[in-house]
Amino acid sequence: MRYINFDNKLNQWLILLLLAFIWGSSFILMKRGLESYSYFQVGTFRLFFSFLLYFPLIVYNFKRLSFQNVKWLLVVGFLGNGIPAILFSMAQTQISSLLSGMLNSLTPVFVLIVSTFLFKSKTNARSVLGTLIGLLGAISLLWFSSKGDGKFSNNINYALLVVLATTFYAVSINVTKHKLKALNGVEISSLAFLFIGPLSGMYLGFSDFAPALQTPNYLQNITFVFILALFSSFIAVIIFNVLVKHTEPVFASSVTYIIPIFAIAWGIFDDETINFFQIASIFIIFIGIYFINTTTKITIKAVNK
Repeated sequence: MRYINFDNKLNQWLILLLLAFIWGSSFILMKRGLESYSYFQVGTFRLFFSFLLYFPLIVYNFKRLSFQNVKWLLVVGFLGNGIPAILFSMAQTQISSLLSGMLNSLTPVFVLIVSTFLFKSKTNARSVLGTLIGLLGAISLLWFSSKGDGKFSNNINYALLVVLATTFYAVSINVTKHKLKALNGVEISSLAFLFIGPLSGMYLGFSDFAPALQTPNYLQNITFVFILALFSSFIAVIIFNVLVKHTEPVFASSVTYIIPIFAIAWGIFDDETINFFQIASIFIIFIGIYFINTTTKITIKAVNK
């Protein structure tokens, strides 16, 4: 990091594009993992690999753990990382990776909602309008992504799992902002995995891998999950936290606009389909996010997509 000038405008934009590419690629990597492993195995492998990668930082930052912050770190660990990792994997057993990536863009909308209603943050008419527009876009996206001429069906239930995951992200982000001010981003990210990492390892230790071993590419697919953990849950989170310190939060949060573009590109490359109404819906969500971002200073992390 010391060799990168984060104060240079061009570098900031290049870093933003890099982050969007990494997080936008996470959905296709999950899809590859699911070709051999169950959704729970993919999610817990991702968490356990991330724990191993963070372990040196966990040891270094362990002294920062206190009775006052441990409960909030548990919230960040489970709602910001653990449960969403499972929900995203479960959702992608029935929905496309590009739809998952598009729905992930709802995170800023729920960040504002949670901030307003749970943390009593001040808001204004422009933010409320942005929230309503974003939710309208989400409903439209869910409707036109359903099977069978716009009628709701079973895959909508799985798409709603992604919406639930973004809600959990929103709670975690607000906890980070309001309750963990004494810790920096790297300390929070690493210490959060102190709790969910060992639990993930315990689950994997008792998990049945016989079905996975019957698939032809099980080694390749577990490698994809490791790449997911390395880049999306470890490297990108650290880079994002550094970027936030050198830019305005609104600029850093604009990564949310770009992530779906890469998710859609990967999905199309992998022969997934997208229709005009889905594209129109994601633009409606973007408009809502624009209204929100131009009136709030909340730092919106795309973390562990």
